[in-house]
Amino acid sequence: MMRFAEKYIMPAAAKFGNQRHLLAIRDALIGMIAITMIGAFATLINNLGGAIKGYDNMMEAIFGANWKTLGGDIWWGTFAFMTVFAVVGIAHKLARSYGDEGFEAMLVALASYFVLVPQSLAAVSVTLEGGETATGGAWGFISWNSLNTTALFTGIIVAIVATEIFVRLAKVKQLVIKLPDGVPPAVSKAFAKLLPGMLTIFIVALVGLLFRLYISDGVFFNEWLNSVLVKPLTNAADSLGFAVAIAFFVHFFWALGLHGPNILGGITTPLLTALGNQNIDLYAKNVTDLDKYAVLAGPFLDAFVYMGGSGTTIGLLIAMFIVNRRRNKQMIALGTPPSLFNINEPIIFGLPIVLNPVWLIPFILTPILLTIISYLAVASHLVYPVVSTIPWVTPPIIGGYLATGGHVSGAVLAAVNVVISIIVYLPFVVVAERMEVKKATETSNNNTLNI
Repeated sequence: MMRFAEKYIMPAAAKFGNQRHLLAIRDALIGMIAITMIGAFATLINNLGGAIKGYDNMMEAIFGANWKTLGGDIWWGTFAFMTVFAVVGIAHKLARSYGDEGFEAMLVALASYFVLVPQSLAAVSVTLEGGETATGGAWGFISWNSLNTTALFTGIIVAIVATEIFVRLAKVKQLVIKLPDGVPPAVSKAFAKLLPGMLTIFIVALVGLLFRLYISDGVFFNEWLNSVLVKPLTNAADSLGFAVAIAFFVHFFWALGLHGPNILGGITTPLLTALGNQNIDLYAKNVTDLDKYAVLAGPFLDAFVYMGGSGTTIGLLIAMFIVNRRRNKQMIALGTPPSLFNINEPIIFGLPIVLNPVWLIPFILTPILLTIISYLAVASHLVYPVVSTIPWVTPPIIGGYLATGGHVSGAVLAAVNVVISIIVYLPFVVVAERMEVKKATETSNNNTLNI
């Protein structure tokens, strides 16, 4: 089985994980972490009053009645424009993978995205001086749903398509404008990609117009794609089956020595990011109906499953401490400090867990079990949903507390999951211990016979 995995599964998984488009998506979204983190913390600080009694009164007494203005401004400058940031980031990363500098590519991709955005609002209400309300259409207004995470997948697709067109056109010699040697390099580079950039925007705009006139009956491409593909895909992602599938494949790849989160990141990162940002938007609006929140959102797995790292190996370390801390002293000392920040490569490759039949079962079983428990706990409203972004290195239990907006239920669920992980790992630690003792005894007996 191991030979089969090494020959067929590992090369395919590695190729999939290194696919340039998935890498561009993953790296761009990860590169936006400063934006998402400050926006998440601003939203969290503004809405902690729902979890801590007297919090709002305390903040108002210290900072004044308008104390939420700063957090609101930060949220507006971050989460309200997530799609714009994603388009720029993905275009830049993808163009760089082709050897292009990426600067012109990201601007062209952004322009290509905006030519597909609806340019007017069908219904706008304006209050006149006399108190009367006038309603009608208005041109020049862009719905913020075309800029925030609602349009994230549309932005990803447009960024990839526009960049692919631009990069290929930039390689056509007949389209490259060469200026004399005395022209400054910056000007020369800009003119070299002038025609490819113009043609890319023209092609995208023309296709968008033809699509609107003859296929979608006046509906812009962004809106059509969101209704036909994005919403069904997002709804399917926020399901128990999808959550279990992520948990299984991430740890299956790890068991083969491959970085599971990195391999699947191009698919899971945009899906979970979109769902997480939707929850943050709802939380910022003080929406109290928990049925409107997604379950598998944002750092759900980091907060409740990947504690100590993939495989919930914090439970394995504690189980090793319980069974025989003297024999496992070195591994516990080596693995515990990084595991407190969800870094467990020393355990995965040092124990090792990779390609080790003894540890493969609990390593894969534990996160699947915890994913099911956590999903059902949030879906049944026993635990508050994830409404904040946290760094993946946030220590266990603390991550559950912060991810749920400071709700104790999040910390309790994380703590319960740690206990469950210990229980699952304990019998396997005992088995491994007995195997080591038996092996040492047999080695000692063989050495005695040889003497």
